[in-house]
Amino acid sequence: MAQSNLPVLSSDGGLSRYLQEIRKFPMLEPDEEFMLAKRYREHEDPAAAQRLITSHLRLVAKIAMGYRGYGLPISEVISEGNVGLMHAVKRFEPDKGFRLATYAMWWIRAAIQEYVLRSWSLVKIGTTAAQKRLFFNLRKIKGQIAALEDGNLHPDQIKHIATTLSVSEDDVVSMNQRLSGDASLNAPMRADEGTSEWQDWLVDDTPDQETVLGNSEEFNERMALLSDAMGDLNDREKAIFQARRLKENPSTLEELAQEYNVSRERIRQIEVRAFEKVQDAVKEAARTRFREDA
Repeated sequence: MAQSNLPVLSSDGGLSRYLQEIRKFPMLEPDEEFMLAKRYREHEDPAAAQRLITSHLRLVAKIAMGYRGYGLPISEVISEGNVGLMHAVKRFEPDKGFRLATYAMWWIRAAIQEYVLRSWSLVKIGTTAAQKRLFFNLRKIKGQIAALEDGNLHPDQIKHIATTLSVSEDDVVSMNQRLSGDASLNAPMRADEGTSEWQDWLVDDTPDQETVLGNSEEFNERMALLSDAMGDLNDREKAIFQARRLKENPSTLEELAQEYNVSRERIRQIEVRAFEKVQDAVKEAARTRFREDA
């Protein structure tokens, strides 16, 4: 995978310069993107890979900005997203009919989220299951009640979030303060840059109807693969897998241990085994479908 001649983001202090640099790379037309992807997939042409990567660096930056509220260096968040983009380019199959941006968003978000999980220790997010649940769901619930632009939450908002996530109101206030470092995209980039804002440097990657349809079809295909794969699980494995991996608010090991009258470690073992079974089944089904389509 070609990585030479790519803009380097060394620290937050160089973010303005980095965003200027990545705007210089042109977006690709669908036909051009397809031919470059084919050239890389069939011949491992590093020049083709580099053009695919550089044309999507603005997409990475835009996605990364959505994770600024976790108090991590934005330079590192973007760098992790770029790693995800490189993995996406390496595995992209243009003959499937999707645009690279649609496919790459999965890899970019996954890479960034893994970085967030690695960086936020249990000391920072709290040691209880409720505190972890609060950490990963606070921003989403704030969006649902239109509280994202507020600094301090109103008492009724605090009470609503605490009730929804089954945590104390003090925990909500504390976690909101920890995650309050998110800067608005409308904030000036630097005091001496006048009206220049963060959002001015980001491309609008809103998908068109074709991309939305392709994304929907890909999601439906993934769900079908997952549903078929879960057929290999026994009833207990399936129930624990769903409770731990598919629920919006996952059950804790302690809750499931009490429900099945076994230890927390036993629940964890069953969850891992079920996940491995599903993962293997999905991979095999995907390989089979690819061979049939070829």
